[in-house]
Amino acid sequence: MLPRTARRLETALLLSRQSLPRPARLYSTPSKIANAPALATAHVAESDYPSFMTQPKHEPALQARKLDLSTELTHFLQRPTPYTILPSPLPSDRSSATHDIFYTDSNTQDLLSVMDACLHNLYDVPRARSIFDRLRERPGNPVLSVPIYNAFLEAYVNMAGSKGPAYVFIDYACELYRVLEKESEYFSPDSSSYAIMLLAYHRQVFGPQSPQAVEDVTLPNPRTILSRIIERGIPVATVVADHSIETSEDAVEVIKLLSVAAVEMKKSDIVSELGQAQAIGIQNPDVLDNIPEARPVMKVVETEGGEEGDVKMEIPFNINNLRHHLAQVTMARRVLSDDVIARQEHLEKSAYDVAIEQMEHQAKVFSELGLDNHALRSDDLRLWMWQWHTLLRGRLEGEIKNIAQAESKARKSSEPQLAPYLSLVDAERLSIITILEVMRLQGSGGVHDGMKTTRALVAVGKAVEVEYKGLVCRSNKIFLPSTPKLGMTGYFSSMGYNSLQQRRVAAAKVMADSEGWTSDWTQYVRSKIGGILVECLMEVAKVTRSAIHPKTGQRVTEEQPAFFHTYEYLRGQKLGVVRLNPLVSARLATDKVSTSVHPRHLPMLVKPKPWLDYRTGGYLNSQSSAMRFKDSAEQMSYLKQACLKGNVELVFAGLDVLGSTPWKVNREIFEVVLEVWNAGYRVGKLPPAEYDRPEPEMPAEAESDIRVKSVWQQRMKAWNSAKANNHSDRCSVNYKIEIARAFLGDTIYFPHNLDFRGRAYPIPPHLSHIGDDLSRGLLKFAESRPLGERGLRWLKIHLANLYGYDKASFDERVDWVTERLDKIYDSATNPLKGERWWLKADDPWQCLATCMELRAALTSPDPLAFESSLPVHQDGTCNGLQHYAALGGDDRGAQQVNLAATDRPSDVYTHVGNMVERVLEEDAKRGEKWAILLKGKIQRKVVKQTVMTTVYGVTFVGAREQIEKQLKDKKIVEEEDCWQAASYLASKVIQCIGDLFSGATAIQNWFSFCARLISKSIPTERLPEAMAESKRRSKKKTKMFTLSDTRLKKEQMTSVVWTTSLGLPIVQPYRKVNRKQIATNLQTIYISDPNSPAEVNSMKQASAFPPNFIHSLDATHMMLTALECRTQDLTFASVHDSYWTHASTIDMMSEIIRDTFIALHSSDFRERYKDYKIPLVSLKNGSLLKGLHTLGSRIVVTPQQAKSLESLRELLVVSEDTKTTDIDESEVTNVTNLRAELNAQAEAEGVEEEAEEVNEEGKKLKDRELSQLMGKFVNVVDLFPPLPEKGTFRVEQIKKSQYFFS
Repeated sequence: MLPRTARRLETALLLSRQSLPRPARLYSTPSKIANAPALATAHVAESDYPSFMTQPKHEPALQARKLDLSTELTHFLQRPTPYTILPSPLPSDRSSATHDIFYTDSNTQDLLSVMDACLHNLYDVPRARSIFDRLRERPGNPVLSVPIYNAFLEAYVNMAGSKGPAYVFIDYACELYRVLEKESEYFSPDSSSYAIMLLAYHRQVFGPQSPQAVEDVTLPNPRTILSRIIERGIPVATVVADHSIETSEDAVEVIKLLSVAAVEMKKSDIVSELGQAQAIGIQNPDVLDNIPEARPVMKVVETEGGEEGDVKMEIPFNINNLRHHLAQVTMARRVLSDDVIARQEHLEKSAYDVAIEQMEHQAKVFSELGLDNHALRSDDLRLWMWQWHTLLRGRLEGEIKNIAQAESKARKSSEPQLAPYLSLVDAERLSIITILEVMRLQGSGGVHDGMKTTRALVAVGKAVEVEYKGLVCRSNKIFLPSTPKLGMTGYFSSMGYNSLQQRRVAAAKVMADSEGWTSDWTQYVRSKIGGILVECLMEVAKVTRSAIHPKTGQRVTEEQPAFFHTYEYLRGQKLGVVRLNPLVSARLATDKVSTSVHPRHLPMLVKPKPWLDYRTGGYLNSQSSAMRFKDSAEQMSYLKQACLKGNVELVFAGLDVLGSTPWKVNREIFEVVLEVWNAGYRVGKLPPAEYDRPEPEMPAEAESDIRVKSVWQQRMKAWNSAKANNHSDRCSVNYKIEIARAFLGDTIYFPHNLDFRGRAYPIPPHLSHIGDDLSRGLLKFAESRPLGERGLRWLKIHLANLYGYDKASFDERVDWVTERLDKIYDSATNPLKGERWWLKADDPWQCLATCMELRAALTSPDPLAFESSLPVHQDGTCNGLQHYAALGGDDRGAQQVNLAATDRPSDVYTHVGNMVERVLEEDAKRGEKWAILLKGKIQRKVVKQTVMTTVYGVTFVGAREQIEKQLKDKKIVEEEDCWQAASYLASKVIQCIGDLFSGATAIQNWFSFCARLISKSIPTERLPEAMAESKRRSKKKTKMFTLSDTRLKKEQMTSVVWTTSLGLPIVQPYRKVNRKQIATNLQTIYISDPNSPAEVNSMKQASAFPPNFIHSLDATHMMLTALECRTQDLTFASVHDSYWTHASTIDMMSEIIRDTFIALHSSDFRERYKDYKIPLVSLKNGSLLKGLHTLGSRIVVTPQQAKSLESLRELLVVSEDTKTTDIDESEVTNVTNLRAELNAQAEAEGVEEEAEEVNEEGKKLKDRELSQLMGKFVNVVDLFPPLPEKGTFRVEQIKKSQYFFS
């Protein structure tokens, strides 16, 4: 323990740097003094902005402005859409300077990541320099940046002070600094550059290495550096506070150097600023001064060989462990404003350390109890993990040394070296990362008791990368901005938006300056690193299994691998999998698993870090992405560019709103869940400890009757699958219960990010409100509000909805609940031993939580004043169909999904079910077998999921699987008949939906064909390149060449991209598979390379566009609602189209939901494709041509043009009077010349021309047709079909619909 005086000195030095006026509050309001004693600055005025930034003007209060939300929101959404437009990726065999700015190829990315790994801890700086010099050969190389130059400056300076030779590396640093100052490579120095050079000057002139310093090298002096800082307008405070200045002593010395230089230059303002910065740190007292330490509880420890009476006292493990971690919290309190923040940092920082300590302690306890014998010791998961960890740690230390030695002897190998990556994280952490990650992946990817090999290797490699970046993040002491509060303004006013953008951009810059530079790893590197680690784990991890010998009756024990690699066939394909030993898998479902959950998978104890750019936000130290990129570098490039342009401020603000909603674990529900869990029986969708369904008995006639045996085998297969699923569900629930138990009594938060459609999800995957009924039942808002009369009414309606009585009017639902108060009270007070009425609900755990809340309110002295914290839901009625009905003005569809005002809510699922029943009756009359079997059995839930997902593009196969699951769960037909019955029923359901929602079908078709056209289009500037290779060698055994459109197809790289009303670019990632084969230590795997894009998959782009567009609409609707709820001080959470708030604020939220929905439907995605052209030869496809003709696409041509476009006659409109479609024929001359050349060659060689060419759909094109169409292009927007005719429904009518969201 440090002496008190020493700690005061340490605090002063630490604060002299940490309390510098760097813009740590750019993104927050000033902290309350009571909550931030360590940062109190009595003599310095606090501000949201530093002195060098313009102070924003304040708007009048929201109430004073009498904000009209609908008008303001409409004006905001009708502004010009802030498009983010990037060039389409080029084919893999092409490159350009513009392309390289936005898309980095895998080879270059590998070079960057190797360079990063070699610089870390000065592992191999000369090698990193050789790569750096190679990249610098191209001035202004887009993959380089100022932070990379700074990383090398810092490495050179550190090498000069450690490994040497000093003069060589100081020379390197000076040369690189001069390059930056001259901007000869188009990069200029920033605050970090100057901070590093000041450190170099201090160390070489005044440090211990100064005698051997620089005889032939002249470092820039502080005066020269300060003059450059002033010339470039860089605040001197940001130089002193730079992350490269690691210690308070160095910070003080740099301040002295700059102060002397400022005095010599007569810069009094600089002297004043530096003096003020130094004074701030000295004035802040240590809050623990004069506070005595608490005396710990001690325990007696037996001593070996000591005399009688000798007693040794030791702090017990649990107290010692607590003191160890609280020491870090104590240190954190000196620079953080809240203990909870320090606790969150501690949770993230020491996750792996805590896991190791807990496992080590468990092993020590067993040893002290004399249970070292495998036969005596119980099978404890944490004990096994400790044994694996100790063995794996030693194995990895030796393996990494061997790899480094082997790679040092084979420097010229083309394979990327792996030792630098393995050295980034020590063997202790590599070991525990591997164990925890493999345990986490158990049961993923549809593999029971295991995982796909490819997924395991990439995930382990990714976890190592994330941990390395987290270490860098923590070591640089990055400041923690808080969520911005607009306070006086709404999000949708221009002033509010600009203020938000100004704050985020400034804070993002400071964060980037603080983080330094690290490089992302490629999938290749991740899989190779993961392969080494997983193979080593499989070699050392063992478990001992025992069983009774069936013949001798004796107990037999055997040591077996805890994990093993094997292959299995999935859908006809051979798949490599890593499986868990059955004993390990069984323990995972029963033991405590909190040890194996990483903090990035847990809720947070503080509000998440605000999203400042596409990869900065969420957890404090674990790096996360704002979007879950789907193996697409294009998606990341678009989002990055949108961030730089300031187009996505409200998207980030929306994520911050969702993440800042405080939650608590519902203790009453948790206690019931825990009792059921420990008892091990099935209650309320909670899986039992042992699968409780009887195993199908084999019929006696199965041996003689092949059909009977086949039926039994199908039932047996289904039973085994259900048993395995029960085990997987048990493991999943175990995670939820352990996490809920750990956070009992805490206020928790869920950081959010987006999928590529813009839908928001909590990052923690195990326990969150987006999870199943159990997860939602376990959670409630941390803040409570008085119910009031309307709130009490909505609480009753909410209970009726959860029970399944949600198709009656609101008044009927309230009456229904009132009539059942005795059952509700019984459920609340005696949930397991009473009538168990709540178990019959659709959502039993949420129903039980509502029963308890309603009883507590009604039995309180004043029910209207009862403080309620239970979330109450407002759900859309088949939200996808609501959007389609609004887009198409479909009056009939609007009636079915409650857009139109009605006395009672419509139920589209029941309506479709009734339609299907009528169809079955007609088919049954004709003797249809499956109609007879299913007639009268079509329940609402059988068709619900299919109706819901039809608008999201569900295929017939998907619909069949959904219906098959319902038929099995409800046991409507026998197991062996489910598949055929589901096939028949799926076709009827899809048919009925198409008849009912014809408007939605028309819009879906329009979206699909627009997407097919876009995916076949080419940017205008790429046309010459696309036509450069229009011939290929004939397939005949001759030397003759023939006309070909192969190059055109390779140039069709255009994804479907659109921009939401909030400015978020949505990029569909569907491209043709371009897999890369990688040989790992376990097996050869095939992974997709996101940095090597292939041509787009036009069919997938087309089928996915309608559902993705609708998803982006409902995601935008949710974001708009979240932002306005925050402006009006409503607590808000959502699960896609289900919006949650307090019961008392439901009416306010309902009004906001309607206003935002009305304003939403006014966007057009076609603007970005105005300069794209589609080759006419790509239209010569039967289904595309027919579909475009049916939808009304036409090409208006002159009679002369019509003769040469005869093969497209279905689309042609011949006219001499009206304006014709612009057909680009700039490449026709080249095609004509090439055709003449090929004909001349054919005549000279005396061979016949090929008559046909095959296009991408496998259809044969006649050579004459190909000649006519090649080289001709039309604007893709001119071919978009006319919009479907809009119906009579107007979206403003939803204002009158009380059941729109209910």
